[in-house]
Amino acid sequence: MIPEESIRFRVIANSDSLEDQTIKMTIKQDVETKLNKLMQTSKNITEAREKIENEIPNIKEILNQYHISYELNFGNNLFPEKVYKGVTYPSGEYESLVITLGSGKGENWWCVMFPPLCLLEAEKNNINDVEYKLWVQEILKSFSMN
Repeated sequence: MIPEESIRFRVIANSDSLEDQTIKMTIKQDVETKLNKLMQTSKNITEAREKIENEIPNIKEILNQYHISYELNFGNNLFPEKVYKGVTYPSGEYESLVITLGSGKGENWWCVMFPPLCLLEAEKNNINDVEYKLWVQEILKSFSMN
């Protein structure tokens, strides 16, 4: 269901402690909010890449506010397998923006940033699997026509 030309966004927590998981989700929200606006106006993957690259200094500013060590990588990164809404997303190397917090030994969170599918859970958290899959297909179709 994820198109060949896509960019993922991943945040890996320092540990599984409640504090580290909370920091991970707060950082995820801060960065995601900034990037989502940019991705929604990107006409293609090339434009999305340029916008992300230009935004790296601003993302670092966000991360520096939390006074935690981090690694930020935009390129090809390894992703674990994920099962979501009955769909299995295989592990592999994917183009992505990855933020690793501290030692990076905690649970991770990821989504597809381009096409902008990151907000699916927030916007459609009460729909059934069929509606979810149809909604994703509509979004993907709208970006493949640009």
